[in-house]
Amino acid sequence: MPPTDTSQHQPNPTLFFDTVQGYQRSFALKAAVDLNLFTVIGSGGAAAAETAQGCAASERGVRILCDYLTVCGFLAKVGERYSLTPDTAMFLDSQSPAYMGRALNFMLHPAHLENAQRMAETVRKGEGPGAMLAPDDPIWVDFAQGMAPMMFPAAQAIAQHLQPALAAKPASKVLDIAAGHGIFGITIAKQVPGAEIYALDWANVLAVAQDNATAMGVAGRYHLLPGNAFTVDLGSGYDAVLLTNFLHHVDPGTNEALLERVHAALAPGGQVVILEFVPNDDRISPPPAAMFSMTMLCNTPHGDAYTFAELGSMCRNAGFEALELVSLAPGPESLVLARKPL
Repeated sequence: MPPTDTSQHQPNPTLFFDTVQGYQRSFALKAAVDLNLFTVIGSGGAAAAETAQGCAASERGVRILCDYLTVCGFLAKVGERYSLTPDTAMFLDSQSPAYMGRALNFMLHPAHLENAQRMAETVRKGEGPGAMLAPDDPIWVDFAQGMAPMMFPAAQAIAQHLQPALAAKPASKVLDIAAGHGIFGITIAKQVPGAEIYALDWANVLAVAQDNATAMGVAGRYHLLPGNAFTVDLGSGYDAVLLTNFLHHVDPGTNEALLERVHAALAPGGQVVILEFVPNDDRISPPPAAMFSMTMLCNTPHGDAYTFAELGSMCRNAGFEALELVSLAPGPESLVLARKPL
């Protein structure tokens, strides 16, 4: 008889070791970005000695880092020469307009790392620290400066969804809550020439959004509302309100109170557009959305990744109707759309 394949039943510690050493992968990537390694290699590929010279680093260190990044999938190696993979060339060469390297300042911010190290304590308590939500915290400037390229696909999807309704009006108003880098409202302004964008965030963060609006030629229709989204005067008569990557920071009751403010600020028939990591009802799929709950547990007192059913309940309780879930696959997030009754 042929031998029986028992490999699927054999215990394997690979997942354990890969998980324990996951931090090494993160900081190898950060080291490469700090050294400008991907941009140096992106100019045409290079061996370790050439790359080391361009990075002002040791040849031995660069060789080991490049081999590691090749194993991880960020680089390709033929003979002794390294080159960028297509994804790395798009997102990690600083000459690319889609460069994401600056996002590491936020994603690997010391506050995040300190909170992660306290995870057992946080799980015991059921809530994380609230320091990141302090007014004018510099961490949100890091976010605004680094995360914009990651948001372009979602910004385009939001603008395309709103464009027909907004363009049908001679003048339209859009409120962008927690505007951050401003890319969501700016993209709408570029696609809808008559749209006036009102961006709400802390004053120091809005300076980044204002710079982006100026660089993209829409500063004349870009208005700033500095302050706290829960207390600042939102204004009224908006045709759309954007709530992008914001509701996951707080508890459902606080979200409902904010959505009630949004409802009051909208014109009849106006839309709220929510961008979120939305897990399925089982809370373990799809993986990126389901795993985002841990990020919120570690970094906020009461935040979470909410299911569509939960977000829908919040919206209905605030007076919205016509709820719709729109996947932005292959990206990890989804849109939740709702309308204020006429």
